[in-house]
Parts: sequence; C-alpha cells; structure tokens
Amino acid sequence: MVSFVAACIQVNASNDLAANIAAASDLTRKAVAQGAALVLMPENVSMMEWGRENVVAKALPEERHTALTAFQALAKELSIWLHCGSLSVLLPSGKVANRTYVLDPSGKVAAQYDKIHMFDVDLGKGETYRESATFAAGNEMSSVDLPWGKLGLTICYDLRFPHLYRQLAQAGADFLTIPAAFTQITGEAHWHVLQRARAIETGCFVFAPAQTGTHAGGRKTYGHALIINPWGEVLADAGTEPGFITATIDPAEVAKARGRVPAINLNVPFAAQR
Repeated sequence: MVSFVAACIQVNASNDLAANIAAASDLTRKAVAQGAALVLMPENVSMMEWGRENVVAKALPEERHTALTAFQALAKELSIWLHCGSLSVLLPSGKVANRTYVLDPSGKVAAQYDKIHMFDVDLGKGETYRESATFAAGNEMSSVDLPWGKLGLTICYDLRFPHLYRQLAQAGADFLTIPAAFTQITGEAHWHVLQRARAIETGCFVFAPAQTGTHAGGRKTYGHALIINPWGEVLADAGTEPGFITATIDPAEVAKARGRVPAINLNVPFAAQR
C-alpha cells in the first residue's frame, strides 16, 4: 500500500460562520500545498457557539448547510479527501446533530457519522456541559474506505469509550479520526494519553484535529492536534496556536504493529462478576 500525507488542521473557531469557513479553507489549501492528500478538520469547525438557544439558532439543515456546500466545493477544487470535522446540523425534531462528513475528491459525501456519546459532565469550578440537552445522539458506528485503507469515524467525547474503537478496528479500520473541541481542563489531564491509548489498543493510526484557544461564552479548548502511529508514537503535535500538522502515513505500519501485539484479534469470552 502506497504512503500518503495526512494533515490535521487546528482552528480557533468563533460564532461567525463565514469567518470560520474561510479560516478552515485557508489552512486546508496550505496543507495541500505541502502535499496533503487527506485533510481532517476539528469538531465544530464552522461554529463554536455557547448556550442551547444560540447553538440551535446557528445550526442549519443538511440540505442548505453553508459549511457543507463550501467544503464540498473545496474538496473538488483541491481534488482531495476532506474530513469536515463536525458541523451542527438542525434536525426536524428541533435538536441538533453533531455530524461528521467525509468528502471524496469530487466533493461528494462518501460517509457521515453522528456523535454517539454526549458530553454531560461537571468539571468543577462552575464548568458544566450538558450536550444531551441540545444534541441528538447518534447510534450507528461508521467508517469509510479511502484509497489507502479504512477510516473509522468518531468525535471528541467518544474518545473515552474504547469499545467503540476496538469495534471499528475489528471491522477493518486502519485509521481512526477523533476531531475534538476538548476543554482546557480535560485536555491538560487526559488528551495525549487517551489518544495514544486508542492507537496502541487498536494498532491504528489516529488523526485528531482540534480546536484551540478561547471561544464564545469564554469556553477554552486545549489544542494539540495530533497524528499518532499504530505503535502509539506521536508523529506531529500542533501545540496551542491555529495552524496545521502533517505526517507521511505508511499503511503497512498497521499490520506491523498488530503483528507485534495481536491484541485486536484476541476475543476471549468471560462471564460477568456475580
């Protein structure tokens, strides 16, 4: 299998849709100029809003989502595979889907995925999140065949549920994407170790594009977009400024890592403790 260059972009998205689309598109073009054939965007790439009413008001139905249309044109213009991070898609129920799209080089939607695990947490010092009040959780695992292998799709808080990644790998995923808007608090504590763990456990490459900095409502995100190889080694780390990272990806490393530690193929049944 031939090697390719993957890029993860890192943005400080605001609550201005047009400005966010322009910023993400500019970074994508720069990454492609450095050889990227696959570009991955972070969670909420087109909108970082605060509060249920504001999020719902800024969400758009899929059929007329400005960001999706713009990114489809961008993928076609650059003739690349483009992972659109996640967009806020307004549903008929009045709730919002936190939805990933993967676009092929013609700009067509090759796959999509709705975030399964809702970020309902109390982090202390008044920092509380209740995504389930605004977002409708997805209920289907999703992956997409790329020219270089299969990409498993997840979003942010999914990172903390390793069974999802194991099932994706067992279903044939060679690469995993975990676009995120990780909080500053949880990022400092857990971001790197969890991302590396998902790579090690599955023998997959991990692509983790990220939000960074301060956003609407004073929300702070951690940054540090990552590309990690199947042995758990960090190939690139974006730090805390907007920008992008690239790495040359050799798909043969997946089989090599799984050959050394074939844990993904070991399925030993056991009974629950009584």
